[in-house]
Amino acid sequence: MTCVLLISGSTREGSLQTAALRTAARFAPPEITTILYDGLRDLPAFAPGEQPPGPVADLRARVVEADAVLFSTPEYAGSLPGSLKNLLDWLVDGGDLDRKPAAWLSVVGPGRDDGARAALESVLGHGNARLLRPACIRIPLEMTAVDETGVVTDDRLHVALQDVLRALVRAVAESRPRPQPTWQAHSSVYPVVNRRDMPGQQPVIWPGSAFS
Repeated sequence: MTCVLLISGSTREGSLQTAALRTAARFAPPEITTILYDGLRDLPAFAPGEQPPGPVADLRARVVEADAVLFSTPEYAGSLPGSLKNLLDWLVDGGDLDRKPAAWLSVVGPGRDDGARAALESVLGHGNARLLRPACIRIPLEMTAVDETGVVTDDRLHVALQDVLRALVRAVAESRPRPQPTWQAHSSVYPVVNRRDMPGQQPVIWPGSAFS
């Protein structure tokens, strides 16, 4: 199973971004586990060098345990919401985003969140996260597409989310080192040695080689 952490940049329960990520959790393929982070309001202001308090420790643990992170954020005053920037500051400071596959989902029209997306990509770069551009998509939605349970009913989003999540899974799989067969590792170090100077003796086979 691949675990994807979903982080909304909005603290408003009824936001379109949070609804889109809630929909991602609802329609995730069976081979993917999703966790919708809901602790944005509880994070204290970032304080460099200080021992992270409980909510920050929980956030960091969730990011470390996740195989990838998917963000969706509104734009406030031409940039990221302060609450999301605060979250990212804690993660960058702790090195928790290092080589972590990440992507963003935009649910507004072009030009309505360019500043937020640019700022998000910049911060992810500072945290050495792996921004997966093939998994970054824009599906403009309207609040009328959100039902009474807070889930988006637009089929376009359902299909797009399947593609996004599977792209994240592929990226995670490609980043994992392929295990080398034990026999190959041993036999490359301990080759078969023939005792040519001892007539009648069988070849010596080192333990763990391909021929033992």
